Amino acid sequence: MSKINLTVEQINELQPQDITTNELVRDKFIQIYEAMWTPTTGVPGVAAYERESRFFNRILGEKEDIRKKCTRFSIFTAFLDVAISGLSLEPGSRAQCYLLSRSIAVDSYYENGQKKSKYETHCILTISGYGELLHRARVGQIRHADNPIIVYAEDEFEYGERNGNKFVNFTCRHPHTSGNIVACYMKITRADGSIDYSVMLPEDWSRLAGYSARNNARWDNEKRQWTNLKPNALYGQQQDGSLKIDTGFLVAKCIKHAFKTYPKARVGRATQLESQQVDDMEINDDIYGLEDGSTVNTTTGEVISKQDTGFAPGPDTSAGVTINPEASADNADGGDDVF
Repeated sequence: MSKINLTVEQINELQPQDITTNELVRDKFIQIYEAMWTPTTGVPGVAAYERESRFFNRILGEKEDIRKKCTRFSIFTAFLDVAISGLSLEPGSRAQCYLLSRSIAVDSYYENGQKKSKYETHCILTISGYGELLHRARVGQIRHADNPIIVYAEDEFEYGERNGNKFVNFTCRHPHTSGNIVACYMKITRADGSIDYSVMLPEDWSRLAGYSARNNARWDNEKRQWTNLKPNALYGQQQDGSLKIDTGFLVAKCIKHAFKTYPKARVGRATQLESQQVDDMEINDDIYGLEDGSTVNTTTGEVISKQDTGFAPGPDTSAGVTINPEASADNADGGDDVF
């Protein structure tokens, strides 16, 4: 991969919506995409750039928090991470990935003897559950994933393990007069042909609703207590505290949590997977073409050290992989879980 180098100063001089149209950024995006994805997808890097730069700038125009608060450097890396992921920012009910702004601790200092953290707002490319299905199929971790199935109280459902193999027995019994959801499951065919199941039960989404409520809580200085202890509205919390979760939201959660125990997926420095939001594997600095492979602070862009590192795309393990087209896009569900 030939060098197309940019300096941090060049990036910081650009306006947020001018980053994607910069000639060097354009060339870098095309170079990355063609090296990593054109051989398997057949999509030219130029076509991918033209499509994704439009989507990216449309999002910047709509999201003031990203456009005005996020560092230019994080916007730059998030855009190149679209090329690294090979996914699309095209909006819709099953978007493959989307942009979020996140406050991230970048440094620490002492004040009056107490250690405090310095925060900056970053633009983060988040790969949704649907996008992760496509991503893991492309890198050869799975062959296929069926669409998740919602199980109601009237249905027959059995889930377990025999001789080291997971199994699900399911029979749909219409009509679903109670509307009471008792499970959601998804069948996954691994790369070696073995079968795996992702199953969510009421206790699972009750636990996630608790995380969501704590994440949404706000401290009231006057009352000296936490307020707004309510989960995301899509969990469907009733007056008695029970949950009547939205079916589309549950499907997205089932996909998102299907890969918690799978090997880590390679992602860019400004990317997070919904299923693995902590300790993701990062692409190294060199692919961004910054200062000939210099290591930089991911928030400030400060050059930390020089290292002679290189990047080459991983071996092509996607030959013969098939996926369910309806299960290869995503609905961004808000990312409100805390793990």
